[in-house]
Amino acid sequence: MAPESRALTTKVTSGSPYQLDQPQTLKASTALLNHIKSELDRREAASTVKSLIKTAHNSDEHDASDAEPIWLVLTTKKHIVDKARLKPGKIPLPHPLNTSPTTTICLITCDPQRQVKDTIAHPSFPTDLSSRITKVIGISKLKARYQPYESKRQLLNEHAIFLADARVITMLPKILGKIFYKSNKKPVPVSLEPYRQTNGEGKRVMPKPATEKSKTIAPPPQVAKEIEKALRCALVHLSPSNNVAVRVGLSSFTAQQVAENVEAVVTGLVEKFVPKGWRNVRGVHIKGPNTMALPIWLADELWLDREDVLEDGEAEKMKSIAGKAGKKRKGRELDQEADEDIGKRLKMEGSEEVKVERKNKRKIEDADMGKEIKERREKLREQKRADREEIHGKRKAAAVM
Repeated sequence: MAPESRALTTKVTSGSPYQLDQPQTLKASTALLNHIKSELDRREAASTVKSLIKTAHNSDEHDASDAEPIWLVLTTKKHIVDKARLKPGKIPLPHPLNTSPTTTICLITCDPQRQVKDTIAHPSFPTDLSSRITKVIGISKLKARYQPYESKRQLLNEHAIFLADARVITMLPKILGKIFYKSNKKPVPVSLEPYRQTNGEGKRVMPKPATEKSKTIAPPPQVAKEIEKALRCALVHLSPSNNVAVRVGLSSFTAQQVAENVEAVVTGLVEKFVPKGWRNVRGVHIKGPNTMALPIWLADELWLDREDVLEDGEAEKMKSIAGKAGKKRKGRELDQEADEDIGKRLKMEGSEEVKVERKNKRKIEDADMGKEIKERREKLREQKRADREEIHGKRKAAAVM
């Protein structure tokens, strides 16, 4: 008896099918968290070294600092962008990942950095946020001080979160290198410029161009607001491919928190980043660092437009054309390999027949070239003779007149 087939995902029973099914998302989140926690328990039980720092509060739960990230993987039918974007996008999360008051923040700014330091030290700046910002460094000092690989690694280990002024975010990949951009501590862009003022008609007024001595920095309340806003967002790094991965939670979250973050990120991706919206989405999955991807939404159609689907006759024609092109290419490669093999063999043998054949071939080529040169000379002589006769005839006619 054939096994009963079951659908991997469920769609909403009412409304448009192009939306997430909340029970399906919650079910996948619960299953993923249970699997991650069971794997952590198994590893701890197998380990010979036990953690000696455990309180009654966290005796039944894993420490948040050791929590594993949960990723949302969205796959599209066509590429999202044509080229990689150095400036990541941001999507607000209902349950942020960076809310711990003990995490340290490094803020990378444009030059000069003194204005930003004074802004953070201002009395109107929130103290709970300023205490977390342990380092402020300008882009020029970052280039000068952190060129060696060891210094970059030390900077990466000293801070949990890296924020960067949106005006210099595109310069950081070249300065910080792969040690930063292959980790989970990629710099988060934050706007430190003041809001543009509006005139009486409600239109924004262009600010005066900033100079090296007077960089425009927003007032302390606005800077604090932008930093808190950046900390509550998920980063979206786009590349020329048909999938994008976004960190949406931690293993210390509840299943409901993960499901709500997943729904918020999927909505933001489809509305802001994916061209043609849900029609271009092929699948949505969630996964841990070392787990399989659990599907929460799969498209019924694997193409974006009807024009992308070929009829049976067109498909066979394209296959035949591709087959012929492959045969021609393969034939050329075989001929080239045969010529190379013959050349190697003759070179190794050093046959006298080959030498004689080459000599005869050279004689024939020289004879053909000599014949061609002789014919050209004859043509030139005939042309000169015709020109002289023409000139002589003209002179004779002029003398008679």
